[in-house]
Amino acid sequence: MSGLADARRVVVKVGSALLVRADGAAHGAWLADFAADVARMRARGQQVVIVSSGAVALGRRRLGLGKRALTLPEKQAAAAAGQSALMRAWEEALGPLGFNCAQVLLTRDDTETRRRWLNARATVETLLGLGVIPVVNENDTVVTEEIRVGDNDRLSARVAQLVGAEALVLLSDVEGLYTADPRRDPSATLIPRVARLTPEIEAMAGGANAQAGVGTGGMATKLEAARIASQAGCATVITLGTRSGPLAAIEAGAPATVIEPATTPRAAYKAWIGGSLSPAGALTVDAGAAAAVLKGKSLLAAGVRAVEGRFDKGECVRVLDPEGREIARGLVRYESGHAARICGLKSEAIEPALGYTSGPLVHADDLALAAHAVTSG
Repeated sequence: MSGLADARRVVVKVGSALLVRADGAAHGAWLADFAADVARMRARGQQVVIVSSGAVALGRRRLGLGKRALTLPEKQAAAAAGQSALMRAWEEALGPLGFNCAQVLLTRDDTETRRRWLNARATVETLLGLGVIPVVNENDTVVTEEIRVGDNDRLSARVAQLVGAEALVLLSDVEGLYTADPRRDPSATLIPRVARLTPEIEAMAGGANAQAGVGTGGMATKLEAARIASQAGCATVITLGTRSGPLAAIEAGAPATVIEPATTPRAAYKAWIGGSLSPAGALTVDAGAAAAVLKGKSLLAAGVRAVEGRFDKGECVRVLDPEGREIARGLVRYESGHAARICGLKSEAIEPALGYTSGPLVHADDLALAAHAVTSG
């Protein structure tokens, strides 16, 4: 029902209520069951990214802060003390099954600033390529309320967007989105599939489902996360996380709400590059490079004839053909000064010239063809 088994890359959000017991210690038994779930998915070739809460809850216990409301500095201190405990819990769960995991701490700037977004994506992509399971959390030690992502539901959607995931699983304390609060209304029914997030669907999350999901988020934030994921080409599954093997249960038909994607991850990314970013400069290319770009190939430095503007690595640039017509936009992998120095150079000459290489000037994955170029092509 969920299509989870068909997703090449899956992001799973695990909340504090699942990971931390009532006494403030890590829930080892649940983590072991969940790790077995992850191992089963990995065995069939899927990549899994975990977005994990729990640092503040575990740190609170370490620092003896009790259950009272914490000030912002106390929350940050608890996060600092608890993050190592959180990673140890994941290592103890995943390690016996032969998996390494790695801590990735993000802030809102890492998901919204292009250069930092690209750096974060490169790090996570490298970890996945090495067979490592990234464990992502918001960097609560340094963020303030004004610059927070908000909660790990939204963070998980941003991570799904970052890595181009096909599926996002939000493990909750309810089975999904209901037409009304099932704890109060016996006639309430689970909505198994949502094709589009309409105002009517979103209204169901306020009030009746508002407190579904513990921690800082409720059902409303889960639907906000689903909207972000949908626009990034990622399906969202909201389901009960307390059951043993929640991911296997989804595939076996356990109750859940599936929110369908509005597009594909690749199309969403290309649209973002082509339509949402303001170009900081331009690269004029020769006829051979223009033809290669129009065929979906990367833009190599050898085919670039001129660099205009001042830009940093990761910024958007226009790609112009020899006649000055824009044929594409893309995220450049070198800042403008270095880009100018390697114009016309073959790939093997870039590292001797700069002391490093970041591959092609603009990778094919980061190029969006202009609409007229697609039509004429």
